[in-house]
Amino acid sequence: MELWLLNSFGALALTVLMAGSVIAFAALGSLVVRRRIPRLLDGTQNDMVGVLLGMYGAIYGIFLAFVVVAEWEGIGVAETVVASEATHCAEIVRDADAFPEPVREEVTAAVGLYVRAVVDDQWPRMRAGEPSSEATEPAIRAVYRALQSYEPVTESEKTYYAQAVAHLDGVVAERRARLTLAQSSLPTLLKLLVYGGALVMVPMSLLYGIKSFKAHLTFVTLIALLIGLSLLLTMSLDRPFSGELSVSPAPYKEGALARFWQ
Repeated sequence: MELWLLNSFGALALTVLMAGSVIAFAALGSLVVRRRIPRLLDGTQNDMVGVLLGMYGAIYGIFLAFVVVAEWEGIGVAETVVASEATHCAEIVRDADAFPEPVREEVTAAVGLYVRAVVDDQWPRMRAGEPSSEATEPAIRAVYRALQSYEPVTESEKTYYAQAVAHLDGVVAERRARLTLAQSSLPTLLKLLVYGGALVMVPMSLLYGIKSFKAHLTFVTLIALLIGLSLLLTMSLDRPFSGELSVSPAPYKEGALARFWQ
């Protein structure tokens, strides 16, 4: 459900959908409370409700902030992994320039197949929450075969060959890390706390008695808006490769890798 929402709607549409749904729920709840429990409007319970609302809001806010910060750091880690993998690919291409033909062309072509497979095949899979190493496995094997079939002769070739092999190992390691991040999400218990906490916070705000309907509606609407936006941010950051806030595959198209997209 989360992936479908993130991939089907833009940021503005998601904001309207998420925040609007919570606000509509709060507004409807305000009407129901005023009709079914009119005695709450005199504010005699406001002291108790205010204490509970403030205490619960503080605890929920701290917990929500912790989740958002952790997810934001996860986005940063994903961007670092992607940049590192692209850098390793670019370094292999540069190292291959020291090899004689046809080895140089074979290694370069294999790396080109790999980066295109990452962007054109593997990235949509990660965006859909279904990452698979099989999408790039043939290409990475082609790079290994190209290097394994070559025996460097000069000292310069040996140096660049060792660097290319090391960078290839780096590509494999970063690919594994990227696929792991693409599968990661908040544990079920944390999701229950985030979304369940919001479901408690909104009804609790409805119990705060205010005689003026407009004032009461404004009060619960503002709380609902804040909660809706917080839930949207949590959902968007939970999936680093989905939605408009997702990590971009641009590093695979820059620098020495740009030649494969011309």
